[in-house]
Amino acid sequence: MTLNHIRRGTGSPLLLVHGLGAGWRSWAPILDDLARHREVIAVDLPGFGETPPLSGDVSIATLTDSVADFIREHGLNGVSTVGQSMGGRIVLELARRGVGGDTVALDPGGFWSPRERAVFAATLRPSIVLVRALRGALPALLGTPVGRTLLLAQLSARPWALSRETVLPDVRGLADSPSVGAAMDALTKGPLQQGAPAGTAPGRVTIGWGRRDLVTVPKQADRAARLFPDASLHWFERCGHFPQWDAPREATRLILDRTS
Repeated sequence: MTLNHIRRGTGSPLLLVHGLGAGWRSWAPILDDLARHREVIAVDLPGFGETPPLSGDVSIATLTDSVADFIREHGLNGVSTVGQSMGGRIVLELARRGVGGDTVALDPGGFWSPRERAVFAATLRPSIVLVRALRGALPALLGTPVGRTLLLAQLSARPWALSRETVLPDVRGLADSPSVGAAMDALTKGPLQQGAPAGTAPGRVTIGWGRRDLVTVPKQADRAARLFPDASLHWFERCGHFPQWDAPREATRLILDRTS
């Protein structure tokens, strides 16, 4: 499968992998800033954005396979990778497999306790149902601070302070992407993330976490750090599940500082 993707900027390549939502447009708040310094390649995972769904099983393993195939097909061996949420888990899985170079994972999934994963499923699935039901009204609802607060309290530490343009692509993606349900099943019913023993990752590993993340809660950062003992842990203060929303300048700086 060929992943739809965009390329911007020049310099050492940087591969961006999104989570549930808008596909590559999830990175729009920081894409141009990154592209001022690097060649940025942002993909649509299968069943998101403009990439068709997988014909077979949808799992973290098969989604990771699609990115690994993209890296190989485009001659990007050793490329630095950045992912957020599900995409954060995918880039950590690439690192575990020895694929890519430096890795930055922002609020990655896969490190829940059984109870935390049950809460994640029980809260996010109804939210997806809700945004699908409100699909036509989303631009108006997300155009007001009250509407953003009501719809995005689980995802952002300060939803009222965000712009509609920042959040609308991801919220529409939750409503429209054909693989959202299958990807949710992969996250909530599939295996948890395995780790990479010390010295086995192909480059530096950095894990960034929002102090106010209500999706992948902050206590999961300790589990991730234990499974990836070579990783550096960075905390985003006053930040929820989307650092590119709540702390775009800090997220950009972290990505540029921790990849080469």
